[in-house]
Order: sequence, then structure tokens, then C-alpha cells
Amino acid sequence: MKRLFVTGSSGLIGSEVVSKFARAGWQVHGLDNNMRADFFGPSGDTRWNQRRLLSELKNFDHYEVDIRDRKRVGALVKEIKPDAIVHCAAQPSHDLAASRPFDDFDINAGGTLNLLEACRQHAAEAPFVHMSTNKVYGDAPNEINLVERQTRWDYDDPAFVDGIAETFRIDQSKHSIFGASKVAADVMVQEYGRYFGMPTCTLRGGCLSGPNHAGVELHGFLSHLVRCNVEGRKYTVFGYKGKQVRDNIHSTDVAAFVLQFIEAPRAAEVYNIGGGKQNSVSILEAFEIASDVSGKAMVYDYVDRNRAGDHICYYSDLTKMKTHYPNWEITRSVRDIIEEIHAATTPQATT
Repeated sequence: MKRLFVTGSSGLIGSEVVSKFARAGWQVHGLDNNMRADFFGPSGDTRWNQRRLLSELKNFDHYEVDIRDRKRVGALVKEIKPDAIVHCAAQPSHDLAASRPFDDFDINAGGTLNLLEACRQHAAEAPFVHMSTNKVYGDAPNEINLVERQTRWDYDDPAFVDGIAETFRIDQSKHSIFGASKVAADVMVQEYGRYFGMPTCTLRGGCLSGPNHAGVELHGFLSHLVRCNVEGRKYTVFGYKGKQVRDNIHSTDVAAFVLQFIEAPRAAEVYNIGGGKQNSVSILEAFEIASDVSGKAMVYDYVDRNRAGDHICYYSDLTKMKTHYPNWEITRSVRDIIEEIHAATTPQATT
């Protein structure tokens, strides 16, 4: 039986990967210490997801380990000898990083190096997939000419008609502290691929979403938005008239791509993994869909101040992904995602 090692295994993408590979017959080993509860409080707690995985999957083992614990991480990789590694553990918040910069960097950059070096020593042939972020581009996408439409901003440059490609620059821009720590991790994953010849890839995620997301204001756009709508809580819009655009991808589509890469790995690859133009949506547009699905009006405040380093418009150019892996495709629309989150969030779904 093949062995998979997943970090951040109780989170949105980690848990989806765990489920997909376990159901495909892999023995899955997951590392997670529920740091989201420390970062975001009770609403960020992922213990429920850990319990769900352990109850549903007989071929899943959980390890309560901090990715910053270099010796323990190394010992686990040596013991498990995985056939593939999927690294999802991270401090994920753009905003929180500014108040906890050492935690942010030690987890995102240091934790990634801990895992890469453990794999180089004990599982160098195993494909290594790293969940990065589109925040590695900093606010450089804001330099692209934009056009303001009724409900969204959009690119007004034919070079970006399909979105941001992997060749877009990642330096000389404001990233946020979070974005900077993820740049360090992203480049290190590439370097282990190029320098040591390891089969690595870094996936620069757009807005990753789905019903298993413990979304909060500081992280988890669609999940937090839908939960606010269902519960009648106030959603805060930060700047750009609420017309800022993101591309959204369901966690199951991310896990499907991870499986394809592991089955046919490459070295030192980079992919912008998001919903692409077809799954792009502004906050105002997401409000409209969520209200249509729930039948409830959105309650929100507007703060005329954007988040530092935030994108006005961002959606991924999926050309490279689809060229390298032509059997992969987006299977869930934005409305599909919102409907799933709504169904998982309503009281009827939890009773």
C-alpha cells in the first residue's frame, strides 16, 4: 500500500487530500496540531474535521505534531517513508501575520524547510506538493491596467485576458508579512527541485474554498461570507468599493490536481491553481449569489481602507496547468461552492 504524508491534514485542502487518497487505497498519515484555533479562536478550530477523518477512514493516522518541531518532523518522515508528500500546514492569514511575524515565518518558511530537508534525507524520490498562495505576487497585479464595471474590477490589458500566469514577477512589491514568508517557502520548494533534483511543485492558490473550510474574517473569503449571511452577522468589506475580484476553486478540484501531479510528477514546477476567469467573482457579486441561495439579504459594513498588499483583481491563468495535465478541469462553479457551504452551514444540515 502506498503511503502519503499530509501536513495541515485537518484544514480545508489537507483534509480533502486525505479523503481523496485514502479512498483511492493509500495509507495516509496526517500531521496537524490545530494551530488554527490558536490563530483564530473557536471559529477556526479544526478538531471536528480531524474527528471526522478518523471516524470515516480506517487507513488514516493522525499525528499531533507542530511543523516547527524539526526533530519530530524528521523522525516522522524517516519512520513513514512516504511515497508522496502534500504540504498544506501554514499560518494562512494576511492580516494576522503582522501581529505575529515570528510565528508566521517560523511556520511558513521554517516549517517548509524542515519538511523539505526531512524528505531529502529520507524520501528524496517522493513527489512533494506545496500549497503556496497568489500572495507571492504581492500587490504587483495592481499595476495592470484595470477597468471598473458595475459590480467588479477587471483587467483592461489583452496580455491578461486569461488572468495571471506563473511568469508574473514575485519581487519589488508589497506582499504583507504573510506573503513574504510564503515567498520564502515557495522559492525553497523550487530550489530543492532544481538543486537536488527532487520532484517538487508549488501551487499558488487563489481563493480555496468548500464546505469543510473553517472560514473566519481573517482567512476564508467565501466560507466566512456565506456563514455571515446564514447567521445574519455583519460582513466587513475593506476598500475597493467591494468590487475586488478573486477566483475561487473547490477543495475537491485542488485535491484532484494534486493526485494528477503525484501520478506524473515534474521537478521544480510552479502552478497558479485557482478557479480561473470562469470562477472569478467580486464581493458584491458573491453577496448577490449568497442572498439568492439563502433568500436572506446580506448585512455588511464598508471600510474605505483596503488591506495592505491586497489585490484589486486577481484570477489565475490556468493554461499551464491544463497543458501539463489535460485531464484536469474545474468541476465546481462559484454558485456550486456557495450552495455547498450554505448547505453545510444551515441549522438543518447540522442537526
